[in-house]
Amino acid sequence: MSTIELTSKIEALREWETIIAEAQAEVDALRDQIKAEMTERNTEEMEVGAYIIRWTSVLTTRFDTTAFKKVHGDLYKEFTKQSASRRFSISD
Repeated sequence: MSTIELTSKIEALREWETIIAEAQAEVDALRDQIKAEMTERNTEEMEVGAYIIRWTSVLTTRFDTTAFKKVHGDLYKEFTKQSASRRFSISD
């Protein structure tokens, strides 16, 4: 692939990334409007036409690796492993 073709692909990629970001912003805004309406109605579930909307509270339990590492540093090192991956980025 030539430099011109690569430049064209990078520019197209950036345009699509902008479109995706704008679409995601619109999705987030619509989602926030629906959540605001549910908050105003003080409900976690609504039936709207053919749709059922749920915005519920969820409790999760997560392992605090930072605290564990401070208290049990050797044990933490014993059970961690490195992994390799590749990162794709484009800079100006």
